[in-house]
Amino acid sequence: MRIIQTSERGHRELDRIIAAVADSYRGGRGIDSLESAALPNQRKVTESFEHLKHAIYMGFYSTRDLNEANLRYYVSKHLHDAFEILVEQIARAVVYRRLKGGAPESQDIEWSEAVVLDVLGGLPAMRGDLQLDLQAAYDGDPAAESIEEIVFSYPAIEAITCYRVAHELHRRDVPMIPRIMTEHAHARTGIDIHPGARIGKAFFIDHGTGVVIGATCEIGDRVKIYQGVTLGALSIPRDQCGDLIRNNKRHPTIEDDVTIYAGAKILGGQTVVGRESVIGANVWLTESVPPGSRVTYSPPAWSDRPSQVVTKRQD
Repeated sequence: MRIIQTSERGHRELDRIIAAVADSYRGGRGIDSLESAALPNQRKVTESFEHLKHAIYMGFYSTRDLNEANLRYYVSKHLHDAFEILVEQIARAVVYRRLKGGAPESQDIEWSEAVVLDVLGGLPAMRGDLQLDLQAAYDGDPAAESIEEIVFSYPAIEAITCYRVAHELHRRDVPMIPRIMTEHAHARTGIDIHPGARIGKAFFIDHGTGVVIGATCEIGDRVKIYQGVTLGALSIPRDQCGDLIRNNKRHPTIEDDVTIYAGAKILGGQTVVGRESVIGANVWLTESVPPGSRVTYSPPAWSDRPSQVVTKRQD
């Protein structure tokens, strides 16, 4: 193999570029922060989730034979690792939110420990909720041959599992860490669920790619959605200073037993989809519909302009 010898002139030019890049960090902008050592470590956060996932689905991911005698040992191994990682990473996030850097103090560690123990203490109940999600996937997809196939191969289960862990951290006011977790799942599955969303039991996303569920979305029990669905916001208003108004409800409410087909966009914090409604593929919905509605997208034959039809089920 021929080794290319770079020129002295090239190295001088490279030195000039290096100096310019280093000087660009003097601007005091957000991108110029040098506090990376104080920030949470993204790799460690995702590693903690993998430990939790193994503890939740131990029989699916273990490479060793499991029985009642050794189960506690292997659960203990994963939860000890997750505990140590999360306490440190949450403490870092808390300090960064407060001071924009620096080492965690004793009260930060104590707060983080309490939060992590509280979340881990809820894992038995969370496993029960995830069983309902798995059953909803099995019952809702005739192509599914077993629960095992769903755990191993359905991206929705990865995304929903990550969401349910991250949501418990989010609702305890943990900064940054929940979003790192759900964006990890987003990157792997194409399903974007904000950890602040509130999602009920027996939730199923079929296929999944391109699904977006916003931070203030509320979803009831036994809801089923398909690929490409957006539960999003309309244009976000600004205050008198021109800043975004962030803490109001921006995303829709989906009541129990609703089905939303592929490509539908349901937008706005005041939009409510009544229970037992069906939202057809490619529908654009920005106003509420009553329980039992059927909303379809139907371009009429006599016009190039699309239309939507809302029908109410007669009980």
